[in-house]
Amino acid sequence: MPGPKACKKTRKEWHLTHWSKLQFPVILLQIDDWFKCLDGLMEILISKKVVLALIILAAISFYISYTFNTCLVSSIAKALPKWRHHPVVPNDTPIIHYHTSVRVVPLLESNESDISPKYKFFREQGLRPMRQLPSALIIGVKKGGTRALLEFIRIHPDVRAAGSEVHFFDKNYPRGFQWYRQRMPPTLEGQLTIEKTPSYFITKEAPRRVQHMNPSTKLLVVVRDPVTRAISDYTQAISKKPDMKPFDQLVFINSTIGCIVDTSWGPVKLGLYSRYLSRWLKYFPLSQFLFISGERLVVDPAIELKRVQDFLGLKRVVSERHFYFNSTKGFPCLFKSEGHSTPHCLGKTKGRNHPYIDPIVIQRLRDFYRPFNNRFYQMTGINFGWA
Repeated sequence: MPGPKACKKTRKEWHLTHWSKLQFPVILLQIDDWFKCLDGLMEILISKKVVLALIILAAISFYISYTFNTCLVSSIAKALPKWRHHPVVPNDTPIIHYHTSVRVVPLLESNESDISPKYKFFREQGLRPMRQLPSALIIGVKKGGTRALLEFIRIHPDVRAAGSEVHFFDKNYPRGFQWYRQRMPPTLEGQLTIEKTPSYFITKEAPRRVQHMNPSTKLLVVVRDPVTRAISDYTQAISKKPDMKPFDQLVFINSTIGCIVDTSWGPVKLGLYSRYLSRWLKYFPLSQFLFISGERLVVDPAIELKRVQDFLGLKRVVSERHFYFNSTKGFPCLFKSEGHSTPHCLGKTKGRNHPYIDPIVIQRLRDFYRPFNNRFYQMTGINFGWA
């Protein structure tokens, strides 16, 4: 039998052997469970922090949004126009009159030298934008430079103009003044409404009709050497009808050079300016007319625009710095204008190349127009220098 020491040693080895076999895996399992618990606790703590941070951010965003919207709504409520109800006028388009906090101011202040945006608006009570009948008309003449004049004067902040020719006083007069007024652009306080239709100058009924609208209407007439104007008129016509007869065959009766000039032909007839002006002077004094040189409008548009602005009672805003000369088209162009923020010229139909005309035909026409031109110079008090 083994002695006590041997038994003691045997028991110790047995305990160590069996304890390691039985207890060590249990301890490992417990440690693994502890780590899992710790991981779970960490995930819970991290998720709580994330949720808390999101709640704080949402609260801050809500506060900022609420504060901003409250201020915005308050500002809009103060700035909104106070609408008024007005009875509808029979046979007329209803007009809404309202008060607003905006008014137009001059483009340049007294000490300003640089051009400002076309309109500067400031809040001020009492403005009523509405459509008005024109107080100034560009009545002629066709192919004299009326489109150029309209585009140039529209640069002015105190001028609003109908974009297209309305033809009210020659073709649409039966539609009535209310119809005409609706063709005009809305204007602000202090702005001038202008309309351009060159055929008014030669329309027999136009002077009386314009006087009936407003006896104080200011009338602008762009005139050009009748010979070059007739050639320009023909150039436009032949671009639409290429099969037209040559100019020299249309300008003379019997299509023979040296014969009588055919004054029934439109391009020739329209150049008899003195005849048409005499009709207008029966209804309007000469002081209500401004005659603009079509040639000078091309060579030096700024000079003519100064005269136009003075005539219309406008501050001199349009000047040399608004124009540049396009050598290709042979025509002045604008650095910017209404509806265009970049430099541009007039349409492709402006500045066409004229066809060759026999110098004999040109001289014959100059001789024909000379007495009519002299009469026109006397009536207007201006010598336009047409040879």
